[in-house]
Amino acid sequence: MSISHTTLDELREVNLSYLMLCQRLLRDDRPMGMFRLGVSEQVADVLVSLTLAQTVRLASSNQLLCRFRFDDHAILSTLTHVSKNVETASSHAAILLAGQPAEQLG
Repeated sequence: MSISHTTLDELREVNLSYLMLCQRLLRDDRPMGMFRLGVSEQVADVLVSLTLAQTVRLASSNQLLCRFRFDDHAILSTLTHVSKNVETASSHAAILLAGQPAEQLG
C-alpha cells in the first residue's frame, strides 16, 4: 500500500503538533498532563526528555502517534450526549477516563 507524499506530510504535522502539546502539558502540570494524555510516568519521562531532533524524527514516522481513548462506549456516549448540565457530563467523562489504565511503553 502506497501512502501519498501529502498524506505523509500531514501525518508528520499532526504528530509534531501532538508531541509538542504533550511536552507542554507535561511541563506545565505533570500530573494533570499525564491524566489528560492517559500516559504512565515512564512514558511522560520519555516525552519530556526528547530533544528537538528526536521529536522531529519521531514525528516523521509514517504512523499516527496519538490515539483516541474512546474505546469504551460509555465514555464516547457521555462526551457526545446532549446534557442539560455540561459540567456534570464533563465530570462524568473525566471519572470514566480516570478509571482507564495509563499506557505503558511496550
